[in-house]
Amino acid sequence: MEENNENQDLNNEETNADSITRITGMYKDWFLDYASYVILERAVPAIEDGFKPVQRRILHSMKELDDGRYNKVANIVGHTMQYHPHGDASIGDAMVQVGQKDLLIDTQGNWGNILTGDGAAAPRYIEARLSKFALEVVYSPKITEWQQSYDGRKKEPVNLPVKFPLLLAQGAEGIAVGLSTKILPHNFLELIDASVKHLKGKSFTLYPDFPTAGIMDVSNYNDGCRGGKIRVRAKISQLDKNTLVISQIPFGSNTSSLIDSILKANEKGKIKIKKIEDNTAAEVEILVHLPAGISPDKTIDALYAFTACETSISPLGCVIEDNKPLFIGVSEMLRRSTDFTVALLKRELEIQLQELEEQWHFASLERIFIENRIYRDIEEEETWEGVIAAIDKGLQPHIKHLKRPVTEEDIVRLTEIRIKRISKFDIDKAQEKIEALEGEIEEVKHHLGHLVAFAIDYFTRLKKTYGEGRERKTEIRVFDDIEATKVVIRNTKLYVNREEGFVGTSLRRDEYVCDCSDIDDIIVFTKEGKMVVTKVEAKTFIGKNIIHVAVFRKKDKRTVYNLIYKDGKGGGSFIKRFHVTGITRDREYDLAQGKKGSEILYFSANPNGEAEMVTIYLRQAGSIKKLKWDVDFADILIKGRQSKGNVVTKYAIKKIELKEKGVSTLKPRKIWFDDTVQRLNVDGRGELLGAFRGEDRLLVITQSGVVKTILPDLSTHFDQNMIVLEKWNPKKPVSAIYYDGEKERYYIKRFLIENENKEELFITEHPKSQLEVVSTEWRPVAEVEFVKPRGKEARENLTVDLEDFIAIKGIKALGNQLTTDKVKQVNLLEPLPFQEEEPSEEEHTDAGEEEAEGGTDDSDKSQISFEFE
Repeated sequence: MEENNENQDLNNEETNADSITRITGMYKDWFLDYASYVILERAVPAIEDGFKPVQRRILHSMKELDDGRYNKVANIVGHTMQYHPHGDASIGDAMVQVGQKDLLIDTQGNWGNILTGDGAAAPRYIEARLSKFALEVVYSPKITEWQQSYDGRKKEPVNLPVKFPLLLAQGAEGIAVGLSTKILPHNFLELIDASVKHLKGKSFTLYPDFPTAGIMDVSNYNDGCRGGKIRVRAKISQLDKNTLVISQIPFGSNTSSLIDSILKANEKGKIKIKKIEDNTAAEVEILVHLPAGISPDKTIDALYAFTACETSISPLGCVIEDNKPLFIGVSEMLRRSTDFTVALLKRELEIQLQELEEQWHFASLERIFIENRIYRDIEEEETWEGVIAAIDKGLQPHIKHLKRPVTEEDIVRLTEIRIKRISKFDIDKAQEKIEALEGEIEEVKHHLGHLVAFAIDYFTRLKKTYGEGRERKTEIRVFDDIEATKVVIRNTKLYVNREEGFVGTSLRRDEYVCDCSDIDDIIVFTKEGKMVVTKVEAKTFIGKNIIHVAVFRKKDKRTVYNLIYKDGKGGGSFIKRFHVTGITRDREYDLAQGKKGSEILYFSANPNGEAEMVTIYLRQAGSIKKLKWDVDFADILIKGRQSKGNVVTKYAIKKIELKEKGVSTLKPRKIWFDDTVQRLNVDGRGELLGAFRGEDRLLVITQSGVVKTILPDLSTHFDQNMIVLEKWNPKKPVSAIYYDGEKERYYIKRFLIENENKEELFITEHPKSQLEVVSTEWRPVAEVEFVKPRGKEARENLTVDLEDFIAIKGIKALGNQLTTDKVKQVNLLEPLPFQEEEPSEEEHTDAGEEEAEGGTDDSDKSQISFEFE
């Protein structure tokens, strides 16, 4: 029975196999058709005019409806549905996107807000019409190629004859099947300038420009090709010591998403804020209030590191050409667009020339027909053929100067001239008209003969007519790289169980070490001479007898570890100093030589390279004569952590005691200012500001007349109107010439900064008061140029020695009046020579250099010593 069942099953399978229809080929064709449709008809713009099909159909419909007045968007959407076989919602959304770019559509009503992310009102409530720019640049029916609409009832353009790099001006983004496109918007004026440069054979470079403004780093833009990337940032400034203001936002975000990202970062403990106020209306204004004691500069960096205040955008230049996707850069897009514009202008000129020549031809025929009274020759003709023949015969003696033969159509047009026109015909006016047409023909021929110059004039006129208010909004700047570990808020506490060898944030019953964050690394040393760097976790086993735990800072060359260790059981003792700059995380490093029984006898971690003095005590054994002596770590060179070190003694050490705290053995820290990224650095980039010790400060003066001194913190952000940044010398006066808005006079003042922790205004507070020149030279000299009075000779320039003109006074003093005459300009000249007094030997002695990013406290320095039985 079982065998029979099996045979029956096999027969059924064979029968089923014969009836199966495989759809692999069908599915493959359908999918390819669908992918092609989405790529060509929906998601990717054409290179010729820069439009996707829905945008092109919207613009075509608006032209058909155009009568100079606003139309309801709902009406335009309904009209567009004759050409676009999709729902009204997709057309309305596409129209709002075009309208928000403020280039082709003149909008009226609530069209949404790209800054806040608010959507537009319903199509029945908002109106639109074509802008003057669109009417001039987008349309030219006589040179437009037409095709049937999807249902065959209407004609629509294959491509609109756009005579401008519209694709780059508006940008485009779309996700198709198997590919996508992301072309960023560029500046209107810069595109025209680039087109002109291309026509002149010059090179050009294009960078994006966003309607949301912001700051942008285009170092890796890669001409907008695949693989490129740009970084965009919000513009953040310090309103006061507890308030930051965001005045511009990155492209692709809005105030709502930006605030959400800041709140999430605050909830996760990455940043610490008190509250956020959104005052955005026509301009962005987001106020970020900080708790007391939080650094505004570090918070700005943290906003860039952990929120949407900084984002990356990856462009992808993909367009449609000849019904195929084409991947090209923005420079090539502009070249092709410009060349296409020149070709369109040529076709328009050729059509215009043809029309003018036709007008000239018929005007000449009309004059011949009326002036020679040829119309009388047809009075006796009884047939139409006779009329045509009579006129043709009458014209023959007078048409030798015409540029083409007379056709029957020309003669028919002559017969249609009204009697009233013949009776009022003025030969002189007719000749003037012909001569005017000849002038226009010559002008068009000249343009055709100098097509490049004509195109350049065309682009120049566009810039002059429509370029007002279209200046660049996005600032181009090179960004500094922000290390997240340096700016994250330490919102977690780190604990250690030294005996058991555990480190983590959950050991609340054990010894507190320091505050940390969940993205920090920690460095741990054990008594056996082992070192490990690991990520902060709730609980991590390192090894028993932990002697030092701290947050690890990568590439830290200022923290120096001082170490004395015993080399194996019964071995000698060695001393060494070393940095830990780079490691492999979770790898155990041996600071001794790996011998069994090695252990650390003395350890200290020194944030500024301090070198203390210690006392060595030996055990009484045999004939040892010297049982106690001092060792100064300053005598030991700083080497790598793998070095063996110098011999301390070959005998057993009883104990090591700290005798004297050390001073920094590091040189004063050289600090540079990189104007490109507007940041301080210690890497040698930019202008050298000087070598800084612990208490040294920077002098900052702004164009608005504000002066302050600050510690050289590498995280400091500087205002754009900063005009002086240098190492501050407390004995060196600041000299200034300023205009007082209330008294309408120029004043000179010299002052010393007495309050180093206060930001002060040294010109008057009147809104019209302004700083002319400021100098930190010992003996500055200025030249004053005067306005020439009407009908009088100009006063000679005045040279002023500021030191001789006024003594040093307080910062709030008004100063001495410079002149009562009208001043044209004030310039600083070469200062007079001055020999600064050399500092005494006592002034050269320093108690140790502090970190340029903050002072050093004894609590930051860790010393571990052991006494042995």
